[in-house]
Amino acid sequence: MTDERMGDALWPALCRLPPGSGVVFRHHATPPVERRTLLRRIRRIAQARRLVVLTVGIGIPAADGVHGAAPTKGLRTWPAHSRTEALGGQRAGADALFVSPIYPTRSHVGDRGIGAAEAIRIGRGLGIPLIALGGMTERRWRRLSGFHGWAAIDAWVI
Repeated sequence: MTDERMGDALWPALCRLPPGSGVVFRHHATPPVERRTLLRRIRRIAQARRLVVLTVGIGIPAADGVHGAAPTKGLRTWPAHSRTEALGGQRAGADALFVSPIYPTRSHVGDRGIGAAEAIRIGRGLGIPLIALGGMTERRWRRLSGFHGWAAIDAWVI
């Protein structure tokens, strides 16, 4: 996941991602022209490193797919903070659910996180791969079970 908090730490973070990983390009507060320029640069790096790029929001050209409800012919991931949202992702044909926030995170200030058991309950039985998000690190992910992978912002820049 990207956002403005990353600043120039975004570039080395992209270089640390293992090939086959994905980048969800957010940068909601960045002005449109700058946002498109940033996305082009990310896509060049992603192509060279064999990374998948998903975009968030309408009006930003989809790369390999989208995160959320924007139209796409590519991959679709979906945010799931509750069982209701997970079911919405299933109805939308999501290829994966980002279940969050599992642990406290700066992206959800003041939220304690839902915990691993609730995160699994949210996605149980839907037949969609679950991605752990929210205060995640590789170490925390390795202690979880039932998740296809993990995503983060701060874990890649700290």
